[in-house]
Amino acid sequence: MHDMSSLVLILVAAWLSGLTAFLGGLAAWLEPSRETRLKREITHGIIAFGGGILVASVAFALTPEGIKDLSPLVLAAVFLLGGGVFCVLDIQLARRKGSVAQLMAMIMDFVPEAISLGAVFGYNPQLGLLLALMIGIQNLPEGYNSYRELRGHHFRKSAILISLFAISFLGPLSASLGYFLLQDRSSITASIMVFAAGGILYLIFQDIAPQARMHRHWTPPLGAVVGFMVGMLCHQWVL
Repeated sequence: MHDMSSLVLILVAAWLSGLTAFLGGLAAWLEPSRETRLKREITHGIIAFGGGILVASVAFALTPEGIKDLSPLVLAAVFLLGGGVFCVLDIQLARRKGSVAQLMAMIMDFVPEAISLGAVFGYNPQLGLLLALMIGIQNLPEGYNSYRELRGHHFRKSAILISLFAISFLGPLSASLGYFLLQDRSSITASIMVFAAGGILYLIFQDIAPQARMHRHWTPPLGAVVGFMVGMLCHQWVL
């Protein structure tokens, strides 16, 4: 028997953690259209910051459960499968419209973490709420970067914002899946998270990190250091 008040809290927390991606996209939409050197440096810094948070999510949110619950063979196989699947997907997307690595990485980060949020909330509500906070912090720069990436591929502004708003509802859907089906199936949850980690790591090194660098500008990559630091502090807070 599931507690209705806990379920409502999970759904709201998961949705709000996804809504920050929409807010990040809204910030990108509201920024001045005029391109300046300072704006380019800030943009590259935000891309690096989002990449740093993604690396932190791989290190501290997605892989620890797999290391704890999966055998070495399964852990390696699922991780490599995630990287391989997203390599193929990235190739296919690049042949059609160009890479959408930021958006793919955001979804691959958001969905398994929201599943994990729902799975742990039943026995540790405080941990679930802190996970929601961590996910929300991650999604803010990722939504900003996704908006700019999709605009670069000539998607309409309204379509991008509607898509980011729609993606926020993956949070409650994923959290519900974790809450109802995976609370006692830690190995399945861990496998989903490790698969996502492999895919995200591929996208970081293939598409996201190269975008963070600017010729003869050395400060934007520091955003990756700051992003990883934020993820590390969130992980420490959760513990």
